[in-house]
Amino acid sequence: MIDSRIKAVLNFVEPKSRVADIGADHGYLSLELINSGRASKVIATEKNIHPFEALSKNIFGVAGIEARLGDGLQVLSAGEVDTICIAGMGGALIVKILDDAPEIVQSAQKIILQPMNATKKIRDWLTENNWQIVDEDLAESAGIIYEIICAEKNPPKKIFKRESSPLLKKFLTQRLEKLQRVLDEMNKSESARTSEKYFATLVEIKTLQKKIFQTSS
Repeated sequence: MIDSRIKAVLNFVEPKSRVADIGADHGYLSLELINSGRASKVIATEKNIHPFEALSKNIFGVAGIEARLGDGLQVLSAGEVDTICIAGMGGALIVKILDDAPEIVQSAQKIILQPMNATKKIRDWLTENNWQIVDEDLAESAGIIYEIICAEKNPPKKIFKRESSPLLKKFLTQRLEKLQRVLDEMNKSESARTSEKYFATLVEIKTLQKKIFQTSS
């Protein structure tokens, strides 16, 4: 059975795309991209030798997938791919990977990201680097809901699937519970209670409460 996160990423890939699967791990996304016809070519990268060996073994004999050992996008040349997929990494690491290979990023037409955390860092980076978020989705795996972000350069329109996702309320609730735990910890310290982060957290909690109410009505 295809992992829901892989399925959500697949849905954002245009048929016959040339895709970079960064940090491909065992190559499950790469294999699905080829088997589904979403990609005509996949370059799957891994930074460390042991995951790279597992990746190479899993894709052995599959036409259309090439495994490369190296750091992020730096093993690619500009123009080799039109779509960049980075899934299952922290938001700060994803931003670093994108920052470290500006020529590769600028030669692509679409970026699909599934961060494990720090989604705001990714959104800020996309805005600052003139990428427009054209679509979003949510996927649940092992009880945790993840965000999938699709960005393009000069897109014709904006469509946000996340707003109608059946997982939206659960996602917002999980985020609210996490922030409330953070607030509880800060309440134990007088200096934390007067910090900028404390008041920013309060604002975000109130915003989430409002959104949850709206999704329930």
